[in-house]
Amino acid sequence: MNNSRFIGQSFSRKEDARLVKGQGKYVGDIQLPHALQVAFARSTEPHALIVQINCQQAQLLPGVIAVLTAQDLEGVLSDLPGLQNVPPQSWRDLVEHEISIPNQSLLANDRVRYVGEPFAIVVAENRYIAEDAIELIQIDYEILPLVLDPLASTKPDSPKIHDSIKTNVVAKFRVHKGDLNALEVLRANKIRHQFRNHRFTSAPMENRGVAAEYNASRDTMTVWSSTQVVHWVRREVAKQLQMPEVRVHAIAPDVGGGFGLKAHVYPEEILIPFLARKLKKPVVWIEDRQENLLNSTHSRDDVHDAEIFFDNQGKILGLRDSFIKDSGAYTPVGVGAPSSTVTHICSLYHIPNLDIIATVVLTNKTPNAPYRGNGRPEAVFVIERLFEIIACTLRLEPVEVRRRNMIRADEMPYSVGIPYRDGVPITYDSGDYPKAFEAALDAIGGVSAFRELQQKALNENRYIGLGIGNYLEGTGAGPFEGATIRIDTDGSIVVATGACSQGQGHETVFAQVAADEWGVTPSEVTLLIGDTDAINYGWGTMASRSAVNSSGAIRLASHTLRIKVFKIAAHLLECSSEDLELRGGSVCVKGASNHAITFRELARAAQPGWHNKRPPGVTGGLEATEYFEPETVTWAYGCHLGIIEVNPKTGAISLLKYVVTHDAGVLINPMIVNGQILGGICQGIGGCLLEKIVYDEYGQNLSATFVDYLLPVATQMPEVEIIHFESPSPLNELGIKGLGEGGVVGPPAVIINGVCDALKPLKFQIFDSF
Repeated sequence: MNNSRFIGQSFSRKEDARLVKGQGKYVGDIQLPHALQVAFARSTEPHALIVQINCQQAQLLPGVIAVLTAQDLEGVLSDLPGLQNVPPQSWRDLVEHEISIPNQSLLANDRVRYVGEPFAIVVAENRYIAEDAIELIQIDYEILPLVLDPLASTKPDSPKIHDSIKTNVVAKFRVHKGDLNALEVLRANKIRHQFRNHRFTSAPMENRGVAAEYNASRDTMTVWSSTQVVHWVRREVAKQLQMPEVRVHAIAPDVGGGFGLKAHVYPEEILIPFLARKLKKPVVWIEDRQENLLNSTHSRDDVHDAEIFFDNQGKILGLRDSFIKDSGAYTPVGVGAPSSTVTHICSLYHIPNLDIIATVVLTNKTPNAPYRGNGRPEAVFVIERLFEIIACTLRLEPVEVRRRNMIRADEMPYSVGIPYRDGVPITYDSGDYPKAFEAALDAIGGVSAFRELQQKALNENRYIGLGIGNYLEGTGAGPFEGATIRIDTDGSIVVATGACSQGQGHETVFAQVAADEWGVTPSEVTLLIGDTDAINYGWGTMASRSAVNSSGAIRLASHTLRIKVFKIAAHLLECSSEDLELRGGSVCVKGASNHAITFRELARAAQPGWHNKRPPGVTGGLEATEYFEPETVTWAYGCHLGIIEVNPKTGAISLLKYVVTHDAGVLINPMIVNGQILGGICQGIGGCLLEKIVYDEYGQNLSATFVDYLLPVATQMPEVEIIHFESPSPLNELGIKGLGEGGVVGPPAVIINGVCDALKPLKFQIFDSF
């Protein structure tokens, strides 16, 4: 049952009351008595053998408790798995692939592989002493040849970064359908270009941090981590420390942003608990911003060799793309990002013939992992730029070329003909792509009116262009998410889920879902999130999946518990369960609200013990746990349009107008949805116009401070018009789709296409995402 009193309503976020008052509790706020502080010695060389590490002076510094190198961990701790997120067997059965990803050292042992890699760790009475001790550690290097260019890294004579594997190519896979060779024989029109997505990072407001406390008498470990995957952290800590998982309690307190950077396990999350047990004292490490920009994972950074086939009317016949992903020195999330690129490159268009080869290579850069959008912006940039170039080649209106290739609503559900990352063949489940596209065009006044405005501006020596960035977003990815629903003896509803929040509003939206399930208000629902003691299994928050999967689990668990609640209520009210309904925190007889029993009374009646009032055969307590396991993803989509102006004297780019039409199925909280879209657009603008990780020829990261790594500010955000469509997903009972990443996918294509459209009189084209 679901009356949807609260789903679809724009409630203010429950968590904001404490967060805006500075009452949030982050890892850095955890106060542990007599806690020791940690600092890491990090490599200043991109590639070098470690000849010797001398820690003697550091160990003698007053206040230093311990100094460790990789030699101190031998036989005690092992490397992190190089492939933390293993592709499911169904994907491996369908996709041609070779994967040989090396493990990641907790501390660099025989060599360092990128600037910022940790090679020693200092534990001291405070962080100041630890930092001073780091400066006293002496390391002797034997410099090795380095490789920074991913194209060069694929060559047989390229310097090898890991001796345990044959080449720097650590993964390669191919997805294809149809017959591109037939198009070659028919001599169809084709264009071929190289496109590059540059390297940048998510730079969350809160850097990473880990605190750990070991209880020797109980042999238990408590770990606090600024993470998106708290259950992964518990699993890896338990495995490395050879402890039963039940004795490891992992907590993600308030987390100030993640965006994918915190969606896997890092060496620090193993080393800090290890030190807490070894030293029998609490240990804390808080990352500083330079460490974050040097060592926490970067993202994007790929090179595409793309070729598209089309007829004289601009109808797409086929697409070939061979792209190389620069993974840096390690590959913690495996083929997640490139496989996402492959599965999103067709976007919302008919592409009958396809051949995509993805290659993942190592370089002497910081490891690469997903960042908000995860492979989607890269794909959308390539396909949307190709549409613009086709239009230029055929002298057609770019809007019309897209119209001729867009999948129609009457073709839904639409089979794409290739597998998704979960190994299930892709089927676009619901939506009306042309309608959303036309609505966005109408919001800018229509394409004809814009072209008149553009010509008038050109006559005044002003260059304005129309930027287009359409996209699809596979959301609600598996494998599962869980929820526990409990009614406490005071009658309150308590919900626990494995999805962690980093500012998305989970406490609010999940309370809205639970409130509809139980006939109460969201304020009467308490959420427990980011805590492995609250629910035994959890996957985490990433990939626009939490709303779909956690909400589905909340609904399943509510259904299971409601059966029990109604049995007990029917027993007490002396009626049939079928005659009951929920109303205002109670269970009452239909049509007789005065004949009711409150949740509080039900919870007390359900207690185990002599004084329970349960019917025979009903177990004690009011609690249920269920796991939602989606068959595959559901497909959200959006159309981004922008009017872009280029200053002919300075080259400055201005976003004069920005419109988004977006379909995330049934919206739980439209206000939070708007916030997610706006935040994503801001990050997309930053990633295109401002943010860039730059390495010099010696492998030094030149972007390791906010002086050099520029973030967008409020004045760089255009006014954004958001138009919502709601085509319910048939893949879950609530009809919802994910949306957390959609906002960031469109802006790079919008901006670059807008600039090229503005400068069309100059026959100007751009093939890099800036």
